Amino acid sequence: MGTRDAYREAARALGTEMARRGIGLVYGGATVGLMGVIADAILDVQGEAIGVMPAHLVAKEIQHKRLTDLRIVETMHERKALMADLSDGFIAMPGGFGTYDEFCEVVTWAQLGLHQKPCGMLNVAGFFDPLLAMFDHATREGFIRADHRGMLLVASDANILLDEMQTFRAPLVEKWITRSDV
Repeated sequence: MGTRDAYREAARALGTEMARRGIGLVYGGATVGLMGVIADAILDVQGEAIGVMPAHLVAKEIQHKRLTDLRIVETMHERKALMADLSDGFIAMPGGFGTYDEFCEVVTWAQLGLHQKPCGMLNVAGFFDPLLAMFDHATREGFIRADHRGMLLVASDANILLDEMQTFRAPLVEKWITRSDV
């Protein structure tokens, strides 16, 4: 949950706004953490929340009992692939290694042109500022192209982020590397 009440409040606000807009949730399927807060907020107003959980985590994680649908898969790779397939966009909330892993993977897929879905970060209390500074540094140093860095949508308010995601149009990605880069 993190150390600040602002994280939980932002998670609840995001879930409530998603439900108000008729946007369903696809996530890991647990009842704990900020994602559990988002799921609860959506389900409290009869919105849709789909969980995707690997079989080996069902016993370890606290499986959400009120989900619209819970899909059990065999591996973490299957979990991420199915969540990506079921989703129309991706939002990172403050979190740890799993958040960074999943978010960077879908951003990489967008960079490669494997999907054209929006990738957003809800930057609660400046949580992502250090990571965004790293992305900006990598862009200045020539490791991330500016148009790829520009694909990241960042806002500190759920309404603004959802508005940006709903109007997002992916840039044309024909090639992510050219011969002159090799």
